[in-house]
Amino acid sequence: MRRWMLLLSLLLAGMQMPAGATQPAAPQRVLFVGNSLTYVGNLPATFAALANANGQHMHAAMLVQGGATLEQRLADGSVLRALARYRPAVLVLQERGGELLCGAGEDACRASRQALQALAAAGRQAGARVLLLGSYQAHPRASAAIVQAERAAATQAGIGYVEISESLRRLSTGAGTLAWYDADGMHPGPALTLLDAVQLYRALFDTRPVRGFTVAAPIYGASSGLRAELRDADAPAPRPQTAQGIGYDDAMIGQLNALLDAGGNRPR
Repeated sequence: MRRWMLLLSLLLAGMQMPAGATQPAAPQRVLFVGNSLTYVGNLPATFAALANANGQHMHAAMLVQGGATLEQRLADGSVLRALARYRPAVLVLQERGGELLCGAGEDACRASRQALQALAAAGRQAGARVLLLGSYQAHPRASAAIVQAERAAATQAGIGYVEISESLRRLSTGAGTLAWYDADGMHPGPALTLLDAVQLYRALFDTRPVRGFTVAAPIYGASSGLRAELRDADAPAPRPQTAQGIGYDDAMIGQLNALLDAGGNRPR
């Protein structure tokens, strides 16, 4: 009797897993480290939803806090702990807006560059591909300067750079009706969050996303209740009144791609 039970269990197992079938691959993990430029609109969840809708299996987590600098995240050891716990394939670093322009003084600027280098080295040692995601400035001269400074800092740290500011200036002129900024006029609106996600996608996968998607996650405003601790991008918000979910259609993805391509930002 026991023998027949064993044969039956083997037969059922074979029926459940067809010959040659394999388990689906685990999603690649991406960790975002930043501040309100990163979490307003929930860029980490937006990027993961964009990637998954376009055939790239991704899971996103974040380590964010309003007004935070990379120097603070280096000093408190939170990034090192997150790398050890989460083990991401990709680490995306975003500095506080304008920090690398040295507006707060040369000492702060030097500390920002040094923190970027140290976090980049830690990410590489943990096996992650590391990228610096750009911030943005509205004034044309300041915009060009922040791109130059961020690109130089990323090059010095030996990591890739994802440019935002000059693309934002150009695209917001070509598609001025889109919600580029939050209601406060400073933080990312839905269109800028999508631009960040599309630029990251193009940088990581060297191709254009084409499919629209829905973000099933909290959509944070500037006042979020988030603290500098590792959390999944789609985890429940600390504040229950936080908005939930947003959708981006194929047409909007196509519009951003066309505007980026027209500006010479073309993936191979």
